[in-house]
Amino acid sequence: MGDFLTGYATHPNVWDEMHSQGDIRAQYKLFFDSLSQDASIDFSRKDELAKKLFMSQGITFTVYSDGEGIEKIFPFDIIPRIITSQDWAHIELGIKQRIKALNIFLRDIYHDQFILKDGVIPASLIYSGGGFLREMVNVDVPFDIYTHISGIDLIRDSDGSFYVLEDNLRTPSGVSYMLENRSMTYRIFPGLLPKSNVRSVKDYPDLLLKNLLALSNLQKSNPTVVLLTPGIFNSAYFEHTTLARLMGIDLVEGRDLVVDNAIVYMKTTAGLKKVDVIYRRVDDDFLDPLVFNPDSILGVSGIYYAYRKGNVAIVNAPGNGVADDKSVYPFVPHMIRYYLNEEPILKTVPTFAMDEPDHFKHVFSNVEKMVIKKTNESGGYGMLMGHAANGLQIEEYRKEVERNPRQFIAQPIISLSSVPCFINGKLQPRRVDLRPFALNGPAGIEIVPGGLTRVALREGSLVVNSSQGGGSKDTWVLS
Repeated sequence: MGDFLTGYATHPNVWDEMHSQGDIRAQYKLFFDSLSQDASIDFSRKDELAKKLFMSQGITFTVYSDGEGIEKIFPFDIIPRIITSQDWAHIELGIKQRIKALNIFLRDIYHDQFILKDGVIPASLIYSGGGFLREMVNVDVPFDIYTHISGIDLIRDSDGSFYVLEDNLRTPSGVSYMLENRSMTYRIFPGLLPKSNVRSVKDYPDLLLKNLLALSNLQKSNPTVVLLTPGIFNSAYFEHTTLARLMGIDLVEGRDLVVDNAIVYMKTTAGLKKVDVIYRRVDDDFLDPLVFNPDSILGVSGIYYAYRKGNVAIVNAPGNGVADDKSVYPFVPHMIRYYLNEEPILKTVPTFAMDEPDHFKHVFSNVEKMVIKKTNESGGYGMLMGHAANGLQIEEYRKEVERNPRQFIAQPIISLSSVPCFINGKLQPRRVDLRPFALNGPAGIEIVPGGLTRVALREGSLVVNSSQGGGSKDTWVLS
């Protein structure tokens, strides 16, 4: 095992989560010491086994921009990312604080709008973005909870500090890969997780189902909960099927539901069955063609009116896009101070609004140090990494920004932390981020100890999105 670790070369000015000034950190030393007791350990064989298992189980994702075929096997690295209990306690406190403030913000922005009246956030910023739904104004949601399921993307800078990169509050995805990664680790390293005192993530489906059932406002012993999917061509369809199976609820498409007299019913072989709670993975625009996009065939006609009347609960609440708009992101620390009277626990990345002339000039004067993003894009699409772009790409992107600057923000390129990965038969450092999943229910906010660690598998890359060539690995939180 010593020879295996010797060739690991870290990057300068990058926080490496295994190496610290030439020494192996305690959590990784424990992991490799445990493995060294197995004389037959063969990482290449285990890596090949993991690939075959992912292939045979159909653990896939979809790349819309790839002309070779859209469905891909999700890349998985067999070396886990290990987080200490102290680091996790800090992350957990910071995420709970952030989710609490964002949820209050959503309640406020669709009702009294105190934060706008007090000038904490410019009203023009809210109304000019695509995430604010006027249809949700003065709509009371069950238990005043908007952010039922959140995926908060975290990165670690060169000083080891955790930063929030972005908030995902609409239909966050990736939790099924977190569960599958853990299952895979049990297969390829049997017995190692309990020996290492790794906290479990398998309770996520049970916690989610408990929260969904609690949202039913009827005194029913067994409310009907369904998962609404856009269908098999959606990039996260594997996740939809996995979560529905693990929770024991029906997976439905828009055509499987019907609204009669502002009540939602599911079509079954025994007739219509009333639906009480919908965990929807359909975006706001496609949810109800009578209210939003009239061309949508993914949603259900009349579902918005049933929701507004309180006859059905929808998770996550429509209109959450106003809170995870990348232009609103810089104001989250202000929300925390305004609503909670607390200082933010987690740091935020400095962000430049491209509709500000001074910001625009600064960004393109230092473009090689910047990443420019569309405010309502995800998956790594539509962004410019300044250090990796050539002059022509920068000029074309500049023209696109000039046409609609409100739809773009820029941030300095953060030197993402690195972790060991097993690539081409040896350990190599690769950059990572972390997406923990927070569940907000009537009983409070619960965060599964772990999350989805996404890894940039290409050497030198800072882009971790699976749609851009990234993969994932199991995330261990030590107890």
